[in-house]
Amino acid sequence: MTLGERVLAGDSRAIARAISLIEDEDAASADLVRAIFPSTGRAYLIGVTGPPGAGKSTLVDRLVATIRAHELSVGVIAVDPTSPFTGGAVLGDRLRMQAHASDAGVFIRSMATRGHLGGLARATGDAALVLDAAGKDIVIIETVGVGQDEVDIIRTADISIVTLVPGTGDEVQALKAGIMEIADIFVVNKADREGADRLVGNVEANLALQTFDEAAWRPPVLKTVATSGSGVADLVDAIWRFREHSARTQAVRRRTRSEYQLRELVSHRFIEHLEREVLASGELTSIVDRIAAREIDPYTAANQLLSRALGPSRRS
Repeated sequence: MTLGERVLAGDSRAIARAISLIEDEDAASADLVRAIFPSTGRAYLIGVTGPPGAGKSTLVDRLVATIRAHELSVGVIAVDPTSPFTGGAVLGDRLRMQAHASDAGVFIRSMATRGHLGGLARATGDAALVLDAAGKDIVIIETVGVGQDEVDIIRTADISIVTLVPGTGDEVQALKAGIMEIADIFVVNKADREGADRLVGNVEANLALQTFDEAAWRPPVLKTVATSGSGVADLVDAIWRFREHSARTQAVRRRTRSEYQLRELVSHRFIEHLEREVLASGELTSIVDRIAAREIDPYTAANQLLSRALGPSRRS
């Protein structure tokens, strides 16, 4: 059997191997995605984001347990900071969610950001495709936790859950436009702490400043204590309600996601083509140095690179 066929059969080792190929940008990863892509689009992608220290990992652990109680299979992609020594994830999946280690219905994978901004690794979307093709009903994507910059999740998941925590400045963070705009559900975790009700009030007050049509979804603000599981069942119920509410518009959101992924892939491939086929070794770095030295502006440099890329190969 090919790797793609083993992934479609739900083979855990094949899933792990496939995600490694994608994460390493191995040449074989493109063929793999081509093979499994027709069998994707069935999983529901749940994004969990928020600032560091909000308890996202513990919340995801509890979400997995609650969803499994509904007899649904789950895949988890936990995006972690990149190790400066190995380039891998600083926090591996061995440190996470050990209660699910023996559950064949759960697959957990840590991924490193490898310098990619926005809270996700570049390969996260394709890794989610692998879990989707492998038959996982639900795929949970946990972002790295970089504060206000975690807006990539809305371009990757079907639902975005923003996790906040009282007492760490989130009273201000919750009012940031980017955070307010990406959330389909707000979760105030560690709600047994002082200031939880105040944080809920701040988020609700900000939502009250927005106008929601009668048929529009108004993000609920829920309280959880992930360490004990308090409030997690209510969060899962809210996820199901949003899924039902957005069923008619889900195709639009997924189309937007597909467009973003296509643009991202073309941009990445274009830069690769420039460096491999058009420019001499080190030439791109030299151009960047010239821009930094104000010898050329970035728009002119970009136009020149585009002209060279569209013309015949001139690599020396």
